[in-house]
Amino acid sequence: MYDSIVIGAGVAGSVIARELAERGNRRVLVLEKRGHIAGNCYDCPDEHGVLIHLYGPHIFHTSIRRVREYFSRFTQWYDFGHKVVANVHGRLIPVPFNLNTLHMVYEKEKADRLERLLTEAFGEGSRVPILKLREYPDREIQEIADYVYENIFLHYTMKQWGQTPEEIDPAVTGRVPVVISRDDRYFQDPWQSVPQEGFTEMFRHMLDHEKIEVRLNTDARDQIEIRDGMVYVEGSPFCGDVVYTGPLDELFGCRFGRLPYRSLDFAFEHYDAQDYQGHSVVNYTVSEDYTRITEFKHLTGQKIDGTTIVKEYPKAYEGGEGEIPYYAISNPANEALYKRYRELTAPLEKFHLLGRLAEYKYYNIDAMAERALALADKLLGETPGATGGRA
Repeated sequence: MYDSIVIGAGVAGSVIARELAERGNRRVLVLEKRGHIAGNCYDCPDEHGVLIHLYGPHIFHTSIRRVREYFSRFTQWYDFGHKVVANVHGRLIPVPFNLNTLHMVYEKEKADRLERLLTEAFGEGSRVPILKLREYPDREIQEIADYVYENIFLHYTMKQWGQTPEEIDPAVTGRVPVVISRDDRYFQDPWQSVPQEGFTEMFRHMLDHEKIEVRLNTDARDQIEIRDGMVYVEGSPFCGDVVYTGPLDELFGCRFGRLPYRSLDFAFEHYDAQDYQGHSVVNYTVSEDYTRITEFKHLTGQKIDGTTIVKEYPKAYEGGEGEIPYYAISNPANEALYKRYRELTAPLEKFHLLGRLAEYKYYNIDAMAERALALADKLLGETPGATGGRA
């Protein structure tokens, strides 16, 4: 009955399903383990009518024109420049650490001097990874690095990852920059938005196609089996393309051991007030057991009485009931373990791994969508669209 099967209805699965159905004229079956579409981007009204992101805050930000235009087919946007502050010993300062932060932390004469030093050393507008800044030979620049390291990076990173910064892959620490600029937006991408009607509605429109069937509450492991170099669906060989976006180790029963991830616990709280913290996101970098508080009204632009917040508590993922693997822990040992699982799929020419979990990598929404579009181009034998460039 189907030409292709997609496992997972998050960013990766929804984009590839729509492309295969619309561009490829294929009958596509989407299997989703959860009771809803949109993956971790899922949003919904809480009992007070406040639109919340059930799995933590999500902001669509990109410089990839093709991805922006693609999602714009399925939603209108609430555009804004996302800003984040850190609570450092009760004081709110902009993060990433930038020139505005510098002038809040140091008195004017010293801040002016440090600004000149940073600009001369790294160039205006540059983003310098914190560990690189700590290694710079100038003593005063090291002083800035030490402040950022101790007050913004160290404790927050240890909470988030359950490791010391030295144990974490440079690709992770590289995402924590000092920005030599007065632009204190959290991202510098030209497009920063959330869908006006919510992420779930955007994905609903994406999956609303006559050639797509979505089955919720369906665990692919109960439907699909890999053996003898073949993919079997409900016991019968399947010769079409299968795109898998779930945890690769769990597909094979964790036979080589579980791939390590970090997970999160969320504590939602509602207040009969118009405002709780004055910001969409406040990071707690030196205190508290939670890493950040999100106040959704500031994120979505929703006009409603009362306000809902969520606190995030990082923890290790152990595969327990209700636990969700959010962040792959990248290190040589874990990459080697992932490779063993990936090799189990190598003989399967039409079995494709796509997404954070299937590829054991971190992707932002736009990068994930770009990979899904590229896979669709490949499977359909087409070249990328003319709008494939960056802004």
